[in-house]
Amino acid sequence: MKDVFRIKGAIQNYAWGGKEFIPKLMNMLNVDDQPFAEVWLGAHQRSSAKMNLDGKEISLKFFLENNPQALGDRVINNFGNRLPYLFKVLDVKQMLSIQTHPTKKAAENGFYAEEKKGIPITAFNRNYKDDNHKPEVMVAMTEFWLLHGFKSLEAIEDVLKSVPEFKMLSEYYQRILFRGVDNKLFYFYKNLMEMSQKMVDEILQPLAERLSLDFIENKISKKSPDYWAALAFQNNRLKGGHFDRGVFSIYIFNLVCLQKGEGIFQDAGIPHAYLEGVNMELMANSDNVFRGGLTIKHVDVNELLKHMIFEEVVPNVLTGTEVDKGVKVYQTPAPDFELTRVFLNDLEKYSCENIMAPETLIVMEGAVKVQNVNDEFLLEKGEAFFASSGSKYTLVSEGASEVFKASVP
Repeated sequence: MKDVFRIKGAIQNYAWGGKEFIPKLMNMLNVDDQPFAEVWLGAHQRSSAKMNLDGKEISLKFFLENNPQALGDRVINNFGNRLPYLFKVLDVKQMLSIQTHPTKKAAENGFYAEEKKGIPITAFNRNYKDDNHKPEVMVAMTEFWLLHGFKSLEAIEDVLKSVPEFKMLSEYYQRILFRGVDNKLFYFYKNLMEMSQKMVDEILQPLAERLSLDFIENKISKKSPDYWAALAFQNNRLKGGHFDRGVFSIYIFNLVCLQKGEGIFQDAGIPHAYLEGVNMELMANSDNVFRGGLTIKHVDVNELLKHMIFEEVVPNVLTGTEVDKGVKVYQTPAPDFELTRVFLNDLEKYSCENIMAPETLIVMEGAVKVQNVNDEFLLEKGEAFFASSGSKYTLVSEGASEVFKASVP
């Protein structure tokens, strides 16, 4: 029985996506000049990869539902009858929302509560799209900028003092520091998120005016929060001329720049936002997001605050652990997934024997021949395949190649 299949990712044309990287990767023409934001190589209920079986195109989700043995006992026993991960390619041209994700228990409680209320899955105000958590790891394919976790109290204090328009915020912050409360970050951030829109506008309008000319004249470095704030002012003004309070988060979260091959892990509760670049992203099979600004999508401040971790975060940049020649694993504490990067020179091989959980692989550079007892086919740049639990396969590189693999640790 066939157990290794070519798959075709589901493309998401979100407005924040780029127009060149994914079409070029997938060998497509962007004749309508659309944004291509993500390629989903998974079996999520909202959007599944496709495969060809006996001459018919079906979704990977449908295949797994009808062939649970492809998941294997270990996955079924730990995660149920579903693929535990969602594998993606992202091209971030415009910054994404300030956001965080729930724990598994919180996702289950929230999902079933909204189901009980009868809120449609597609409703604008729906917070929980499924009952799963969403830890995620990403590896940069280009220089990649993001916000990741809160800065230290000392660093936030310094930032507030250095931005003249934040004088009022700095004074409030000083009062918080001297109050006998356990979580000063929580009270400060809660105040920012619940501040009246009138006050948000009064603080951010002069900041926008001061930064605008320098930004237009390319005088602000991307290493400065001012750059991303100016970009947000340019792209994210709300209807009615109001300013987006998400700009505050740009100054109090860590600004991180990853180089190609570097990665970062974001667990439940860690606030973050992708700002610019291309990455490979692997996460638990979920689409649950709580947003806090820099978006026209649903923002639920109460839900955001309930699930956010209000602690200083020192970004841990992952470089991958070399487990074999040309093979790096980006290890995380998540039980749902593991991301591997494979470099092969001409005619070099990479073999996986009797895998105990399903794997998904995509060629990001070059080409590889996939050899399996039941099949043999060539995968070129941008093409992907799915290997069922219990299968074995060998990749033979045609020239230099780079392959990313999603699996279960």
